[in-house]
Amino acid sequence: MEDEALFDKISRSFSVEMPVVKTMDDYLDNILPLIRPWSEDLYEEEYYLNTRFLEVRDDEHFHETILYIFRPKGELMVVRDGDISGARWKTLPNSNTLILEQGNRSELYDLAFMNSDFFILRKHGDQSRKGMRKYFVLGRESLVARLEWRDMMELMFNLYRSNSNVIVYVAVLVVIVAAIILFSIL
Repeated sequence: MEDEALFDKISRSFSVEMPVVKTMDDYLDNILPLIRPWSEDLYEEEYYLNTRFLEVRDDEHFHETILYIFRPKGELMVVRDGDISGARWKTLPNSNTLILEQGNRSELYDLAFMNSDFFILRKHGDQSRKGMRKYFVLGRESLVARLEWRDMMELMFNLYRSNSNVIVYVAVLVVIVAAIILFSIL
């Protein structure tokens, strides 16, 4: 019982708290550099093809449910509250850049982060200067359907938290093994 209490105290001392900021863009500015090592690349289409992604925004006036399904051969289904419209997508060769075309509008995005749960794109240019959203945030529908945007940020931060704890535990284990070896030699 005492060993468990000691382990809990040690693990809490290494616990990393998520920064507290106001907007989703600010959260992503803080979280993305931390989780980038666990991101996939756009050429790994299995992470986004035929996956149902919901758009997530921090806008309190955003009440639509917008579903995106990236289909083979550049087809993109956009489902807005059940109404389907067609769009196109394509990647630029040898880059993590995606072009989304809907109607007469084309937008250029750079991949910010992607895994099996999250697909985060950063719109090219200085969007914040224009008062626009910097990130286009998509989450796997089955994961984020009933979450608030802050809960999604917490899930993303947990990627860093859980992976950084593993690194700390491995480092502690290496130190303990080195100490045992050192003391056995002496």
